[in-house]
Amino acid sequence: MEEKFNRLIFIPIAAVLFLMIGYQYVCPADSNTCYFRSEDQGRFQRYSAGFQLVYPELEADEDLPSKITARFNFTERHLDRHVDFNIRGDDVMVFLHIQKTGGTTFGRHLVKNIQLEQPCDCMPGQRKCTCHRPGKAESWLFSRFSTGWSCGLHADWTELTSCVPVVMNKRDKKSAQRRKRNFYYITMLRDPVSRYLSEWKHVQRGATWKTALHMCDGRAPTQEELPACYNGEDWTGVPLADFMNCPSNLANNRQVRMLADLSLVGCYNMSSMSELERGHVLLASAKANLRNMAFYGLTEFQRKTQFLFERTFGLRFIRAFTQINSTRAASVGISEKVRWRIEGLNALDMELYEYAKELFLRRYQYNRQRQHQEVRLRRRQERQHRQKLHRTYLAELWRLGGGGGGGEEEEDEEQDVVKVLENEATTEDYSSQVVQW
Repeated sequence: MEEKFNRLIFIPIAAVLFLMIGYQYVCPADSNTCYFRSEDQGRFQRYSAGFQLVYPELEADEDLPSKITARFNFTERHLDRHVDFNIRGDDVMVFLHIQKTGGTTFGRHLVKNIQLEQPCDCMPGQRKCTCHRPGKAESWLFSRFSTGWSCGLHADWTELTSCVPVVMNKRDKKSAQRRKRNFYYITMLRDPVSRYLSEWKHVQRGATWKTALHMCDGRAPTQEELPACYNGEDWTGVPLADFMNCPSNLANNRQVRMLADLSLVGCYNMSSMSELERGHVLLASAKANLRNMAFYGLTEFQRKTQFLFERTFGLRFIRAFTQINSTRAASVGISEKVRWRIEGLNALDMELYEYAKELFLRRYQYNRQRQHQEVRLRRRQERQHRQKLHRTYLAELWRLGGGGGGGEEEEDEEQDVVKVLENEATTEDYSSQVVQW
């Protein structure tokens, strides 16, 4: 009688096991069959075996060329940029803001759009925000919208690298002697022609940046080293031709100059070496500094800039970046002859931008591949976890269904079932790989 009762119990248990095994075929681990799209979160979600795994949706790369033309030799060390940014410790993010590269927008993202344990405190009507570390009255961000122009208006690489440590030590005098900070420099670059036209329009409206210090080797340039392009308070209404005709116009090759170590070429003393040699040294220095920076973005690739920043620092933005192409520079119509002239005046910037663009896209491609690998690894781990749960659950049900008869025959049957499940899991894994291949 007891044996008959045990057999009756075993029938529904076997039915449950049959449904679980069938589920493996209907909803294999690497299939999208049982994925559901959440409109609110924009993520893929799957519910199974009493736990939930959420994978980030992989953004389509419509504007990424299938094959990037290789002009420069980059190693994996150049492509793999990851910073273990310790916002609670002594790490400081330093934003090098080059004029008309979208730096104002990016700077606002840094203080208003990052998910932080202690968000920056931005008071209405004030330009600067207080960006303190959690539980400390210390700033983790050195930028226009956090610390202000503490090293001068639009300070360049030469100025920031010598000024930032001094300024940060003054802001925290008590621990300056016993703490060593880690400074992570970041910046934004832009297509040189668009950036040049944007700066011209800005100057045409009255911008001067006259209060910029241009410090190098402990001193500012003399009037002879850096003569002004105009007489009077500003250059309002300047025609493009006059803007291009000023030989000391700092708009020319601005991105190379602001990223290079100017002390290598005698600062603003143009007589220290030939123009050709000076340009070669500046370009090589700018490339090296840009390559070794913790991060840089490109104005023309806002979403990719967001993605790479998040991957580099392990921080997340609240809102997605927006690509705005209807700029003042885009509205300026110029002839091919004028464009060639602008490209000639910014020949160093043109070369730097080509270098930066290729490195940027290769880093993006590299990180996307890494992300796909991480997702596949998480799914494999999930599959293994589910298989383990199924084997444990099945063994327990088999033990209960056997009615405690216990002999060697029952143990052998349990092992046979486990082997069957393992074979099914292997077949499932192989089938999913065939689909991927």
